[in-house]
Order: sequence, then C-alpha cells, then structure tokens
Amino acid sequence: MHVTGAWSRAEIDAFLADARVPVRLGCRTPGGTPWMLSLWYAWADGDAIDDADWSLSAAPDGTDTDRSREILCATSAHADVVTFLRHDPEVSFEVSTNDYPYRGVRGRGMASVEADTEKRLLRALFERYLGATDNALGERLLAPDREEVRIRLSPERLHSWDFTEQMADVASADE
Repeated sequence: MHVTGAWSRAEIDAFLADARVPVRLGCRTPGGTPWMLSLWYAWADGDAIDDADWSLSAAPDGTDTDRSREILCATSAHADVVTFLRHDPEVSFEVSTNDYPYRGVRGRGMASVEADTEKRLLRALFERYLGATDNALGERLLAPDREEVRIRLSPERLHSWDFTEQMADVASADE
C-alpha cells in the first residue's frame, strides 16, 4: 500500500480507528457513471471478522504494525451499491472531519462484497456509532428477514491531510 501526505501510517491507522464520521465511498454504476454514498465503517482486519473473539475494540491504537487493515462497511444485500461493486470493484473513499480544523484520509482501492448472515459487522458498527442496538433503527436493520452484506475496502493508496496549522487562527462560522 502506498502512503503519502501529512501523517505516518501509524497516525493514519489511529485517525481511521478513532473517527466517528461515515466514509464517503465513490464507485461506478454498470453504465459507467460516478456514484457516491456515505456508510458507517470500521478500520479493522477484515480477515479476522469471523473469529469468535473479533471486536472493533481490537482496532489499531497507533502502535499497531499490522498492515492488513481494511475499511469495513455494512449494508443491505439489495442496496444498489452492492450491484455496482460486483460489476466494478474499483473505489475511491474519504474519511474527514466536518469541523475545523479540517483533516482526514482519502484513498483508492478495491472492494469486495460478502454475506454477513449473523450481522456481526452491522452490530459492531451500531455500537461504534450509536453505542447500542436497542433503538428503532437497530430493530429495522437487524431484523431477521433482512439480508446484510459486508463491504471490504482494501486500500491500494492512502493520502492524509491536516490543516490544523493552516487554520489555527480561523474562527468557526458558528462563533
């Protein structure tokens, strides 16, 4: 994997593990037009997800030397993006802060789609983003009759940027 930009690989790992914003995923439709969507994600070892002791708490802490991390997303098996990725697995993506100072990671890579019959990833993403699954959204998305898939984004390139220094004297429009 090719890494460029403001941060080291360890800093990228830590940012992606800690950020609680959705990943913005870009792909192409079978007709060749661009498509963009936002999904909850986890930065984790996709090969270990089916291990009995797998959890998102095993995410990198900045000292992790494991280079098998992927962006893992969950969605309905019938979502348009599943068809798009099966047709053309090449993707681009971005995870960035929405507030000052702007910083983040963007990249490109390949996506794969696999069944998540036990909805392990989706449950873990609920815990990561909402703290629990006991809500109306959880009931709907975790319903037994809903088919779920995992999207694994395997990065080929990661590029980080950080405008902390450049925006040190910038006030928010809300202030």
